[in-house]
Amino acid sequence: MVDLKMEMNVSCVDSLSEEQKIAFVKAFSHLAMADGCFDEDEKAFIRHVAAGFGISLTHLEEIFEVNDGEKIIEEVKKISNRRAALELIKEMCILAHADDDLSDKETAFIGRVGLAMGIELDKIEQISNWVIDRLVWLEEAKIIFEEV
Repeated sequence: MVDLKMEMNVSCVDSLSEEQKIAFVKAFSHLAMADGCFDEDEKAFIRHVAAGFGISLTHLEEIFEVNDGEKIIEEVKKISNRRAALELIKEMCILAHADDDLSDKETAFIGRVGLAMGIELDKIEQISNWVIDRLVWLEEAKIIFEEV
């Protein structure tokens, strides 16, 4: 299990409307369920992100019950802020690696979300590779500094 606590650039998300922020977090929720395993670490990550965005608890139940990928794709199209869209892709890549098992469904969903927001496949792959490299470095640091 990887550590999901990376530094999200919340400032780029602050300018989003509540509807856009909810779409952002719904994409997380759907991604977490894509591999058929929605564990407590993934739920905690989503709760943490929602709280950081100022999304009320009343919307959290709605977010956790999301199961229509097509509807989410339509909702994320409303995120027109490119920096926020890039942040969403980064955070989705982190979440997809939470259980150390990146499934084809997760990869496909991240790609579809990115394309819906106007992010090129090359850029999505670049972000994914950066996340993987960073996660490897963090795991190596635990070994080097004997934190295992």
